[in-house]
Amino acid sequence: MAVVRKFTDQLQAFCEMADRLATTHEAEAILFLMERPTDWARLRQAAGKHTILLAGDTEGTLEGASEEEFETILLNMPSESPVYARLTQALLEAVAEELLPAGASVVAVYSGFEPNVIDTLSIIRLGEHLGQLTVRDLRQLKTRIPLDTLKTVVDLAVDIGREGREGKPVGTLFVVGDHRKVLSFCRPMGFDPLRGYSRAERHLGDAKVREGIKEIAQLDGAFVVSSDGHVVAGAQQLNAPRSTDLSLPKGFGARHWAAAEISRATTAVAITVSESTGTVRLFQNGEVMLRIEPFRRAMKWIDFDSEPVPPSET
Repeated sequence: MAVVRKFTDQLQAFCEMADRLATTHEAEAILFLMERPTDWARLRQAAGKHTILLAGDTEGTLEGASEEEFETILLNMPSESPVYARLTQALLEAVAEELLPAGASVVAVYSGFEPNVIDTLSIIRLGEHLGQLTVRDLRQLKTRIPLDTLKTVVDLAVDIGREGREGKPVGTLFVVGDHRKVLSFCRPMGFDPLRGYSRAERHLGDAKVREGIKEIAQLDGAFVVSSDGHVVAGAQQLNAPRSTDLSLPKGFGARHWAAAEISRATTAVAITVSESTGTVRLFQNGEVMLRIEPFRRAMKWIDFDSEPVPPSET
């Protein structure tokens, strides 16, 4: 049984300040990043009439909150994760669950300095806080692929996921780096639309090339991209060796399994765009390392929970 925290005078004061800030800044909600349960009825009363979101690392942290009809967000993150990462995860989950609009303003209340003590308020505007993917986010991949190449491909994938083509959703797959070995696991799906173009005409640094790739992305198959940003081949079927120890979330189709397998068989990074949702995922060594949602501006977070399932058709 979880120990219920006393509803302290300090928590009461921070609830009242959050209420005033949310009113002044016309915030859509107040988000409490909780570290243990509290007197939820008193929190509801102290925070005013605003929408209240409660985020916690475990089910025990949020125990009893549903009885007061709070919207809760279970983070499933390591307890030692930085506050910034936990706040970002909570906000992303809130948008994904349609608890918040993508451009919302939120008053966040959390323990910023002393563990288990609410001591910090922040006004967060999601359009600014959850902005475009940065190079810092890609450094976690620890790859020899130049970050400018990787970011160019990721930004292109995000555009495809968000915009589709001519109003229709588009799913595709990019395999970046280690292209010679990658090509040894490829065979054309009919014809390669890039064949015959010079090397200079296939570099993703050229906006015209990127627009052309968006058009070609409507075809089946994967793009193979070299570490220096040249598109080596398109419309390729990947036939990497099957790995029995791959672990992916339920519902992933053939495209995601192909990405996992090629990233396990080579040192390449595979980047998928889901046709159904536009979600972009980065695979390395057979695992999802980063997930990016195609909202008005790209929103990202790390995948934590996965389980092995057999490949299914998309």
